[in-house]
Amino acid sequence: MLSPTVVDPVAHRVPLDAFAIAAYTVAFALVAGLTARRPAYGIAALVAFVPFAFAHDVGPTTLSLSKVALGGAVAGLLLRRSGLSVLRDRAAATFLVCGVFVIAATALSMWHALYRGAALRETLKSVEYLVLFATVAVAARADADERPVRVVLAASVAAVSLLALRQEFTGAPSGLWFMNHVVPRIAGPLEGPNQLAGYLGIALPLVTAFICTRRRANLEIGVLAVGCATLVLTISRAGVVASLGAIVLCVVLAPPSTRNVVAKPLALALGAGCAAGGAFLAFWGYAAAHSLGAFTLFGRFWTMAEAPNPGAVGTRSELWRAAWILWRQHPFFGIGAGNFEFELPLAGYPQLRTHANSLYVQSLVEGGVPLFLATLALVGASIARFARGPFREPFVLGAFAASVGFAAHQLFDLLVFYPKVGELWWIVLALGAARSDALAPVVAASRRSIAVSSRSAAVTQ
Repeated sequence: MLSPTVVDPVAHRVPLDAFAIAAYTVAFALVAGLTARRPAYGIAALVAFVPFAFAHDVGPTTLSLSKVALGGAVAGLLLRRSGLSVLRDRAAATFLVCGVFVIAATALSMWHALYRGAALRETLKSVEYLVLFATVAVAARADADERPVRVVLAASVAAVSLLALRQEFTGAPSGLWFMNHVVPRIAGPLEGPNQLAGYLGIALPLVTAFICTRRRANLEIGVLAVGCATLVLTISRAGVVASLGAIVLCVVLAPPSTRNVVAKPLALALGAGCAAGGAFLAFWGYAAAHSLGAFTLFGRFWTMAEAPNPGAVGTRSELWRAAWILWRQHPFFGIGAGNFEFELPLAGYPQLRTHANSLYVQSLVEGGVPLFLATLALVGASIARFARGPFREPFVLGAFAASVGFAAHQLFDLLVFYPKVGELWWIVLALGAARSDALAPVVAASRRSIAVSSRSAAVTQ
């Protein structure tokens, strides 16, 4: 039974209509015009549209604002005749190669797929991600102005967070059973609380990177506080730990000369945001327990115990056991991308209909060895390519910290399955790669100079 603070979400197919066509046409023209005029504006538009899908069905697939905006950005770059040389640079080329491997492995999984339409859908989704990466990388090289992305990212995080926090009062799409009461788990415009935590786990480290490396960060500091409160109220254990860890990693790696200036307000924002989220949880816990037993609700964040009454999504032990059973049937090519949720009855769980709650488990069972290795290569590259900095650059610092947290979070949740999360990650990777490649000659020259100076000092001594 649901409490008044939790509403049972019902998915409805929304056919494409005249209003949606008009909205998509306006969005396409707007993004194309902005990108042709200033590519940085096009990137900012892509960031803005990511969490707000406005999805409508077109045959077996859906059309969304983010897809239309991507088409507009490509059109704008074609109008500018922007060069593609950035895609041959080291960091960008690495991600392109990893992305191609993921696409190929996903397509290969159709070999044993019972539902080839689902496998095709996942293959095309991987293609979309790679096209998005290439588009943002090209646009970032054509226009290195980071201010439009900085402002729009902060505004988007604020909007997503406020829409999510409103659900504490109007009804959340998910809940956690606690002492026979349901505590709301907010999601905002995302598909669920874990997905919201994944989105914030990518966006908040980049916001933090701007705070720690650039001046005039008052807006971002406020956004960070609101975002942290929202993050806590998702009650996503892996999401909260991974995202806060990524934020702390940003702070630790940022240059001391700029970080120390904002150290105090940054610490206050983090503390105030988490405390505000914790206060809401304490309220719901007290409403259920009417005693100090309310604080046992916080124990969810440091226990691996599975939630009671998981419903049709099941528990991870059930899902991972089902994945093991299904993977053994087709260990090399897998059962087919997108097929796991449909084949759960074959593993003995006819009541369940969901994914495997882990990127790595999902890639192994659905795509077998090729997709599992391709996934590991992509995740590894998303960390290794940015591990050496330069961390004075917010796009590089944010991409590194976000990817570390994202890799950890996806041990327990599958997030790239959802475009609102996957698209933002690929945008951040593209921004980091373009900036890293642009600075590569300068960084290499600086390191050679330091090495020469060190050898000269050694010879003198």
